[in-house]
Amino acid sequence: MLSKKNVLIVEDSLIDREMLSEILSNTYNVFQAEDGQCALNFLRETKDNISIILLDINMPVMDGYAFLREIKNDSRLSMIPVVITTESNDIDSEIEAFSLGAIDFITKPYNPVIILKHIENFIKFSETNSFIRKYQYDQLTGVYTKEHFYNKVSEILRHSQEEKYVLIATNIENFKLFNDTFGRIEGDKLLVEVSKYFKKHLGNNSILGRFSADRFLCFTTREFVDELRSFGNYNTQIRENVIIRYGVYNIIDKSISVEQMCDRALLVADTIKGQYDTYFAIYDDVLRSTLHRNKLINDTMEEGILKKQFKVYLQPKYSIKDGKIIGCEALVRWEHPILGFLTPGDFIPLFEENGFIFKMNNYVWDEVCSLIASWKNKGIKLLPISVNISRSDCLRCNLGELFRSLVDRYGIDSKYFHVEITENVYVNNPDHIIKSLEEIKNNSFKIEMDDFGSGYSSLNMLSQISVDVLKLDMSFISNETKKTEEESILSDVINMAHRLRLKVVAEGVEEEYQVNRLKNCGCDFAQGYYYAKPMPVEDFLNVLNNN
Repeated sequence: MLSKKNVLIVEDSLIDREMLSEILSNTYNVFQAEDGQCALNFLRETKDNISIILLDINMPVMDGYAFLREIKNDSRLSMIPVVITTESNDIDSEIEAFSLGAIDFITKPYNPVIILKHIENFIKFSETNSFIRKYQYDQLTGVYTKEHFYNKVSEILRHSQEEKYVLIATNIENFKLFNDTFGRIEGDKLLVEVSKYFKKHLGNNSILGRFSADRFLCFTTREFVDELRSFGNYNTQIRENVIIRYGVYNIIDKSISVEQMCDRALLVADTIKGQYDTYFAIYDDVLRSTLHRNKLINDTMEEGILKKQFKVYLQPKYSIKDGKIIGCEALVRWEHPILGFLTPGDFIPLFEENGFIFKMNNYVWDEVCSLIASWKNKGIKLLPISVNISRSDCLRCNLGELFRSLVDRYGIDSKYFHVEITENVYVNNPDHIIKSLEEIKNNSFKIEMDDFGSGYSSLNMLSQISVDVLKLDMSFISNETKKTEEESILSDVINMAHRLRLKVVAEGVEEEYQVNRLKNCGCDFAQGYYYAKPMPVEDFLNVLNNN
């Protein structure tokens, strides 16, 4: 015959203790304590294994909260599940009890059938406590795991009608760099220090969880956000140069899952990475609108390719000397069925982030080759069209072979298909990029260096990569043409390029005085709104005929 399980009732009311004992005594061995201190003494002295504790909150000598704090710090006693017995449905009390380790609530007056069933289920739950604790608590920091945090917050929101809560997500600035510099052990120590600091300052009316790595989640009241701001910079409180960013999500719409709420808080925390003296960001309507827009773009990008919603636009390049069109650059626009006309700034950054940029660029490259072949068949004078490549394109495949197969398939000469590469492509993984560009050159394609003068590594890049055309960045043109000839380095840069036998294209030319200045400096070609905006293919052909 199986022995009875042991239950401890901690209750200052003798009537309530006896009532619970009468309900439970036929099924369990029942022990009683009149306050938290008596219960604590009993637990530390007894050799009996207590399967569950029924705990009242409001008691003399040591109340339920103090009792929970004490057993939480005891590795043996903290394993015992604690159920709160209460007369009220006080949400703040529930939050504090949950944050201290209670697993559930039983409300008075007691229903014998419900109590017995609850106790039976709680004990079964506790018999696999080691597994449960691993599920519930992060093994490194001792705070709730992500999944258990979601469950706790969901439970509270289900029973609360108030709109006073927020979710806060944190991000330790450059934590990966900290780990790489000082090692994993020191990184773990830092996470423990941060979690302890959170516990100290967040108080008992908050719930703390660990999302992943250096990211923590906190469920608390809106009033507490202002208090949290006061210790937002951890430079002096934890370790020197350790900075934490916070993303705040105000909980208004409870139909949204807690997981989505946390994702939004995490997302808004990421928006302030690296910003000086900015530690808090709040999820608002602007960010919500951006998220919805981005989601729609992600959801429809494949369809955009299949239905040819992406259109190739051409921006002419002009000879500064005689104003003749000498070529053009292929740019992409998206005629979106819902969002309308989208320019590259609306979707290219997203595509670079989600990896779709390679597929979209392949689409543009194919369209350009098809266009050149069409002009060839129609007897239209052929001019070189330059296409853009991204860093991920260089890392994905042998672009030289890919471009060669494209032009061969369409039966066109590679001299009409130019490749533009920007400086930022070179900055990361330069050895691989250089190899990729050499493969392009070896397949007889001309390379144009785009955005020259926009960053620190342009000269270094130019010294290592054999390019054919130098395209001066529009901001460089704007700044240098505003200076006097004595102050400007525009002529020096153009002369340097000519000594390297490179043609020079000035980008973003918008004013006549810029054209005159570039002509005096010996610049070869220009491109910009002064001459023409990017335009559909049909319009380009009209401009070309008139030119």
